[in-house]
Amino acid sequence: MPGLLSTLRAQPTAVDTLRRAIATDRVHHAYLFDGPDGVGKERAAFGLAQALVCERRLAGDSEACGECRSCARALPRAGEARPVHPDVVVLERGLYDPATIGRRSPETQDLSIDQVRTLVLARAAFPPYEGRAKIFILRRAEDLSQAAANALLKTLEEPGPRTHFVLLSSVADSLLPTIRSRTQRVRFAALPDGVVAELLAGQAGMTAEQAASIALLAGGSMATALHLGDPEASARRDEFVSRAMAAVTARGLEAGLALAEEAKKVGKEASMVHVETLAAAFGALARTTASNDDRAADVAVTRYAIALAAVRQLDANASTQLALEAMFIRLRAV
Repeated sequence: MPGLLSTLRAQPTAVDTLRRAIATDRVHHAYLFDGPDGVGKERAAFGLAQALVCERRLAGDSEACGECRSCARALPRAGEARPVHPDVVVLERGLYDPATIGRRSPETQDLSIDQVRTLVLARAAFPPYEGRAKIFILRRAEDLSQAAANALLKTLEEPGPRTHFVLLSSVADSLLPTIRSRTQRVRFAALPDGVVAELLAGQAGMTAEQAASIALLAGGSMATALHLGDPEASARRDEFVSRAMAAVTARGLEAGLALAEEAKKVGKEASMVHVETLAAAFGALARTTASNDDRAADVAVTRYAIALAAVRQLDANASTQLALEAMFIRLRAV
């Protein structure tokens, strides 16, 4: 059974960086894994942790054995969010019961200073409990409150011996400059569509054609692909596209405005996926009409571009409702 790092797909630069560090015993005390969600950052973080606590790894080895007791416990079990190994500690907003981290209320807004104090500061001065190293993995490091980030700074800069941090973020530039300056950034790229389709077909039991179709919309993210492959999410996308197409050709603007108002409740991420699916529908329409109706194909291409522009606006943090209202106005004007 190989170590987890060897299972990472389509991230050769990141994997090579980590393997060289492990093999030469030069693992940095603090990494920032930067890249889109669903491309392997968390898998790489646990793969690194597994290699650091592995009982059988010899000098010069760049990978965990994947078979010893420590290797098994360094990874979260199926259905669980954190591992049972005492030296592999996961921090994440809302992951812990409030009472266990000294709070009276759940962490609904951010990863609190209480979690950092309880899980990091209270342990930082002590050596690993049983393994070769101690590793703190921060999921969605951008969720750190300012107080939590500031409390983490000194420990992040000068951790105890055999102590390492791995911060994961899809928006690394939003982190405090003082946090970024204390970490070594490792970049993760979006996955190729072919890799997403292959992984999706294997995990979700889809046909190759279904997986390939979803991979085109996933933007290189397995997290997005799995969401798109969910039957309920798929039904909601299909409903949005059907209603949007009808709204574009309706006599009045009311149907489009209603969809825009509903999108505000659905949320920005889901709305981006819905509009991306609408753009794909316009693109497919342009291809199917290109050979026999030049005017219809030109209209579909223009509407495809308008929908993609709306996606970019949403990605740039525009108001969901206003972006969709503007999109429907422009679509109807073509």
